[in-house]
Amino acid sequence: MKLSKSLAIALISLGFVLGACASGGEQTTTSESPAASPETSPAAESSSPATTAQADTAHDTSASQGGQVVEAGPYHLELVTLKESSGVHLDFYLQKGDTHEAIPDATVTGQVQLPDGTQKTVEFEYDAAGQHYVATLPDTAPGEYNVAVLTDINGEKVNGRFNFNQ
Repeated sequence: MKLSKSLAIALISLGFVLGACASGGEQTTTSESPAASPETSPAAESSSPATTAQADTAHDTSASQGGQVVEAGPYHLELVTLKESSGVHLDFYLQKGDTHEAIPDATVTGQVQLPDGTQKTVEFEYDAAGQHYVATLPDTAPGEYNVAVLTDINGEKVNGRFNFNQ
């Protein structure tokens, strides 16, 4: 009789293990399905955090120029790059507050690491008509460029890191 109880316990334990595995297998199949994953993710994220993220994204989109954005405290930093025959045109938007008002009186410098690892410094000038800072990076080498934009706003240092491929 002891053998029967031991066998029964082993079978029950095995049943629980197999049941858990079967359940996990079904979940894996569902989540790995190409059609199910994209549809499942937004539905799963439709809780209040996603709503907040969507509200932030909507806000950022209205103020964004389509570049890479870094939020640093009350500051909105955005770098937009445009490949040109003579190099890369850089537009840098330095803005403050929820209304994203332009800050025209800052000192803005870019420290750029080129694809070959060398460093270049570019000075940004303020374009009053466009309400942003502009510079040209006279390099056309293909690869990844890392850019640290260093700003001085009346003695306050606000920096952002960006990258782009050419």
